[in-house]
Amino acid sequence: MTGRTEWPGDSPDSSRAEKELSPQDPAERARAICLRLLTGNPRTRKQLADALRKREIPDEVAEEVLSRFEDVGLIDDAAFAGAWVESRHHGRGLARRALARELRTKGVEPALIQEAVDQLDSDREEATARELVDRKLRATRGLDRDRRLRRLAGMLARKGYPEGMALRVVRQALEAEGEDTDGLDETF
Repeated sequence: MTGRTEWPGDSPDSSRAEKELSPQDPAERARAICLRLLTGNPRTRKQLADALRKREIPDEVAEEVLSRFEDVGLIDDAAFAGAWVESRHHGRGLARRALARELRTKGVEPALIQEAVDQLDSDREEATARELVDRKLRATRGLDRDRRLRRLAGMLARKGYPEGMALRVVRQALEAEGEDTDGLDETF
C-alpha cells in the first residue's frame, strides 16, 4: 500500500493538477501546460513546444498558444539566454563555449546564443578561469607539476575554456606558487 489515494484516471506520468486543469479544448490544455511549466522555471519556446508535443497537443494549436505567449512576454528566448549565461557563468564558472552548447540543447536560436555569450568579454572570462584555478590549486599540492597542470587545465577545458587560455592561466598560477614551469610549452 502506497499511502496515496488513487484517483480515477491517475497515471504515474501525469500530475493530478494537470488532470484537474485539462479541459477537452486543446488550446486550453496547452495554455495550462505552458503556464504550469513556466511557473517553476523560465523555459525556451522549444522546451515548451516539446512538452506540448509530448502531451499530444496538435502542432497548429501549440504554435498559436506559443506565439501568443511570446507576444505577451511570457516566452522570451533572448532574455532566457542572457539570464542563463549570467547565472551559469557566475554560479558554475562556465565559459562561452560551454554556455553556447547548453543553450543550443535548449533550442535557443544561434543569433540569440551569440548575443548572449557576447555579454562575457575575454577579460571577465579569464578572471573567472583564474578564480576557478585558485580554488582548485590547493587540492593539487603535493602532486608533480605535470599532473597538477593536467588536472587544472582539464577542469577548465570541461568548463569550456579555450586551451590556450587554460594553459596560460594554469601556468601563471603554478609560477605564482613557485613551481618551475620551464619546458611546459614543449610538454603540452
